[in-house]
Amino acid sequence: MRMAILSLCTSRSETHALIRRLPCLHAPPADLLTAKYRLVYVTSASAISADAMPGNGGQQLQRLHPSLEIIGGAQDKLLEALNDLDRPYEPSPVIGWNRHVETIFAAFFRSLPEVRFRRECMRTQDDGTIALDWVAGDDRRLPADAPTLILLPGLTGGSEDTYVRHMLVRARKRDWRVVVFNSRGCGNSPVTTPRFYSAFYTGDLRKVVAHVSARYPKANLYAIGWSLGANILVRYLGQESHNCPLSGAVSLCNPFNLTIADEDFRKGFNKVYDKALARSLRKIFKKHALLFEDMGGEYDIPMAANAKTVKEFDEGLTRVSFGFKSADDYYFNSSSSDLIKDVRTPLLCIQAADDPIAPARGIPRKDIEENQHCLLIVTPGGGHLGWVAGGEAPFGAPWTDPFVIDFLEHLERSSSETSSSSTRQLKTAP
Repeated sequence: MRMAILSLCTSRSETHALIRRLPCLHAPPADLLTAKYRLVYVTSASAISADAMPGNGGQQLQRLHPSLEIIGGAQDKLLEALNDLDRPYEPSPVIGWNRHVETIFAAFFRSLPEVRFRRECMRTQDDGTIALDWVAGDDRRLPADAPTLILLPGLTGGSEDTYVRHMLVRARKRDWRVVVFNSRGCGNSPVTTPRFYSAFYTGDLRKVVAHVSARYPKANLYAIGWSLGANILVRYLGQESHNCPLSGAVSLCNPFNLTIADEDFRKGFNKVYDKALARSLRKIFKKHALLFEDMGGEYDIPMAANAKTVKEFDEGLTRVSFGFKSADDYYFNSSSSDLIKDVRTPLLCIQAADDPIAPARGIPRKDIEENQHCLLIVTPGGGHLGWVAGGEAPFGAPWTDPFVIDFLEHLERSSSETSSSSTRQLKTAP
């Protein structure tokens, strides 16, 4: 997404001009940040900001600030992993008052940590190519059983995106092995067949998971997805269900319901994002245009090559490549909201209530609330892939990152304790 917006504006002066076009929205009311706490019971001795309550059977009381919407069937199991949820979500002053300002500021001005990668290109079953960017030197630095994390960027995104780099650096500081999954044509990866990737297709991710798992069989495997990458990840989790090899996953800024997202994407200021992403898709397409020469059938190559919107690109190319009757049919059948009820892997979802690209009204709240493996946090602000808040704002990591790594480390500790307990039981068995 960052690179898509950068493709629309080529200088800081253009960025400032873009920001001046933003609609004037009022800052959030002060009482939102000073409202009284709401209280929930959590069955954990390690609950954050908790006081033991007499007569509650050992339960602890955790305070969750009302500026955060927190639901999910896995609250009793997963909420204990997350610190500081008793504090309000406080966006960075000046920047956080407007969702578009926050989105654009994060895309342009968030710092980009320096990371050296080693690229591995993989062939898919249909002779396509996907690129894995491993952190250089980690094979020597980390043990074979180090927890391993796969990162899935958003539409047209890759290992050069700031939100990807910040999460990668944070995980490495905890001695996690990290690899970025660059989809076909993204992150300067090659395109070797007349087919890109899509919100629907999970085959490439399935291959990546199998490949990484085979390379590090002693390690627990986890994944984080942002935006379209989150939609693909959640679809994969639902499809694999009980057989999923991942030990945990995180979904950030997931559009969930692509029909709703498409409706909102083409309204008001959102058209700026639509134009930027369409331009990025055209740029990738034109690098590999010769692959698409003389494509017959329902393909409309001129429409894709000159697309002014994401939907035009999907209508001319994507939906045909993946066998759909129309772009609307493609969106309807590619939504991860339809599969989240089948997820059986511990899953943390974090959304922003004001996200212009992943509308809050598309969140499948009922299915998340009824799923014993899912936990959802919705912040009152954040924009899309923004979350310019927290201790590292405005130029550092998004507000979400500490929660994400705490969640994953909790799952890894729980897995290690379970494994140690099973080993002890085997040793003491008669």
